[in-house]
Amino acid sequence: MIGVFDSGLGGLSIWQQVRAALPCESIVYYGDGANCPYGGRTEDEVTQLTMAGVEFLIEKKGAKLVVIACNTATATAIDAVRARWPGVPIVGMLPAIKPAALSTRTGVVAILGTERSLCSEKLRQYTEEFAAGVEVISAVGTGFVELVERDMEGTPEALGAVRAVVEPLVARGADMLVLGCTHYPFLADEIRRVIAGREVEIIDPAPAIARRVAQLLAEHKLAADDSHEPEYEFYTLAGGEYLQKMKRKTEVMR
Repeated sequence: MIGVFDSGLGGLSIWQQVRAALPCESIVYYGDGANCPYGGRTEDEVTQLTMAGVEFLIEKKGAKLVVIACNTATATAIDAVRARWPGVPIVGMLPAIKPAALSTRTGVVAILGTERSLCSEKLRQYTEEFAAGVEVISAVGTGFVELVERDMEGTPEALGAVRAVVEPLVARGADMLVLGCTHYPFLADEIRRVIAGREVEIIDPAPAIARRVAQLLAEHKLAADDSHEPEYEFYTLAGGEYLQKMKRKTEVMR
């Protein structure tokens, strides 16, 4: 069973890609929900919450591989997670700066993310390594996570929030918009409306994460048999209503 951990509903964008790429694999999803969003929390809080979620997936559900489908949790806690469970492949999330830097025509790449993930040391190192000679600008997706958590995609409020953040980035010449939070793909329609008519590309890391999961399963000889009938489980700390919301989103995405 593959484990997927997120602060809330955002990691379902990863769940969707992993399920599509690996149709024979069972997946257990743990969306905290009760403590979401993580972006404004302290480093210690994010680490403790992430460790608890991964512990549940590995120790209670027997996950053979875990995806930390949260950029903030990855930036803050992935080293601690890997140190505690060295025998379990752990896949983390970092903004897809490398492909954006290779593809930009204007030389300006924009990253949308949470406050904590954008100021992380891991992101700084990643940017220096893969985006030399490219101007990288960033912006916090203010209100984005909360909109997705409240099922407000497709509303005027969502479009207004996205426009307020994305328009200034495009005005500065960005032709690559890197989604640095797994909640943000749920607002892709709003982003597309804002950038309509302009040569700007949205970079979603989810397909690359699914490919990485497949690669690690093969390397570690953990892949399910082609005849395996997959099962999907969902857990949260936020109660039954939130769990039903989580399941509704997955049904829409299938």
